[in-house]
Amino acid sequence: MPTWFCSRDWFQRVRSFDEGGKGVPEDLLWFYQSVGQGGGVVRVDQCLLVYRYHQQAATHSVLEETIWNLRVAFLQERVINQWESFTIWNAGKQGRKLYRCLSPSNQKKVRAFCDVDEKKIKKGFYTYEESKERPKPKIPVLHYRDASPPCIICVKL
Repeated sequence: MPTWFCSRDWFQRVRSFDEGGKGVPEDLLWFYQSVGQGGGVVRVDQCLLVYRYHQQAATHSVLEETIWNLRVAFLQERVINQWESFTIWNAGKQGRKLYRCLSPSNQKKVRAFCDVDEKKIKKGFYTYEESKERPKPKIPVLHYRDASPPCIICVKL
């Protein structure tokens, strides 16, 4: 289980945890605040903490959708809003889900999807059927070697 730590001074400068209760990913919210205020991240390759993970842990009350929405909002605010265009690497479920969750202005920045799956590449495009636009947006699906950077890589464990 990866974790992070910081000095008390930095913790207090950023602000305290959101104590909104069960279902609030307060550590993720605090981490995003820290990064937003210039906090850095450094990898430490030794065990400094043993984390007790159990069925009653509060982490189980946080919905996957909540985490997803926070990640997409952070990604748009900190990265995508500054780009003119980009490619989504994964024309499968995760890539299409990311596309659908983007703001309309950021959806328009998606140059293409790229993938290694020949079936997806052979189809040639992804049609965003839920769009209210007419005609429906059709985003090309390319082989990853033909993709133009920058790319956002979407994977699901």
